[in-house]
Amino acid sequence: MRVSTVLVALLCLALTPVLAVAQDTATLRREIEQLQKQLQSVTERLQRLEAQPPATPAPAPGAAPSTAPPSAIDVLRPRQPFALYQQRGSGQLLFDMGIAGDFVGNITSGSVERAGGGTFAGQENRFFPREVELSLFGQIDPYASAVVRIEAGEEARGGETGVTLAEAHLTLLTLPFGTQARLGQMRNRFGYTNEIHEHDLPWIDRPNALRNFFGGDGLAEKGIELTLVPDLPFYVEALAGVFDGDNGTAFGRTSLRHPLATGRLRTFVEFGDEHALQAGMSVASGQTDEKNQSTILGWEGRYKYRPDGWLHPLITLTGEALYSMRKADVGVDQDGDGAIDVIDKRQRNHFGWYTGLEAQPFRRWAGGVRYDWSQYPVNPGREWSVEPYLTFWPSEFLRFRVAYKYTDRSPQTRDAFNLNDASARKLDEILFQASFILGAHPAHPF
Repeated sequence: MRVSTVLVALLCLALTPVLAVAQDTATLRREIEQLQKQLQSVTERLQRLEAQPPATPAPAPGAAPSTAPPSAIDVLRPRQPFALYQQRGSGQLLFDMGIAGDFVGNITSGSVERAGGGTFAGQENRFFPREVELSLFGQIDPYASAVVRIEAGEEARGGETGVTLAEAHLTLLTLPFGTQARLGQMRNRFGYTNEIHEHDLPWIDRPNALRNFFGGDGLAEKGIELTLVPDLPFYVEALAGVFDGDNGTAFGRTSLRHPLATGRLRTFVEFGDEHALQAGMSVASGQTDEKNQSTILGWEGRYKYRPDGWLHPLITLTGEALYSMRKADVGVDQDGDGAIDVIDKRQRNHFGWYTGLEAQPFRRWAGGVRYDWSQYPVNPGREWSVEPYLTFWPSEFLRFRVAYKYTDRSPQTRDAFNLNDASARKLDEILFQASFILGAHPAHPF
């Protein structure tokens, strides 16, 4: 009897932990079931809230309903400023800084060098810094932004590197009618290529038509441009500008009493996710002197094909055409003695164009070719050239190019291509380019 009592006591002591564990397990299971029910209840409430349409806020007293067309006062009211300025911290600069370096060189014959008729006139058979650019750009405040670019480059053969102010302009971002205004010194947005700096060009050199009609530096003026992007079902950008007219090749009156006026219409269209096209038309009209007028029309087009999933375009096709209409003073020999007897006014309507095709099958390698055909704005004659090239990017901040360029000029060309007992009527050139970027850099145009 005593032994049985002891066994029962020992059995109870052994079973006590097991019973406690079983009781704790049952309690824990009930708590988990309660949490699951609460979670399911919260999930159902969220689903009901998401299914409901968003509540429309009540209009402010006296405000017109949002569906009503804008009134004249609404159109005149300036747009809201950008919020980016307000998000900057107190210790941050309000602008970005970057440096771009561009070095070019060429190899050609001694005859072309003596005549000074190469692509980089006066710099034949040399390697030199064409453009080293310091860029400062960013927002002034919520209502305006600004750009300042200072350039240095070798201006003369073997000469010192000169420093110039390339651009300095501000843009008012929130004007009425949805417009923006850019004023200061700038590269005019005439066509596609003119506003691009040398280190950002799709090729080593500027196309012949632009150099013949606007000079080696392109159309860069001081004045104001207004830009409007109307609220339409498709994209259209309209631009109008008034400038001093300092470009000596195309205009040269240099006075706002007889200003240079410019205009541009540009559109952009996407065909699915793989094809995109930009097209536009430009005009620039001003005086070359007190009596003669010059007007240049321009047409531009740029197409890109980027296969699905690619980070860069596979095919890029670019083209521009220029048509120059200007009055020019021409000396006339009436009696045939070789001397100019009278100065006659002649109408000079001349044409130029280029087209370029580039293929980039690999991320770091691209190859292409550009064909140029151009008359001269005043003198008789024409020239054409073909330029195949190869580009290599070790990274997005470093680029190398090499190109071969053949140029053929007509016999009646009167420009300075036959000097020092040498001829540059037909020439072969090997062109090199090395470009780099330090710091910030604005986005490239399409």
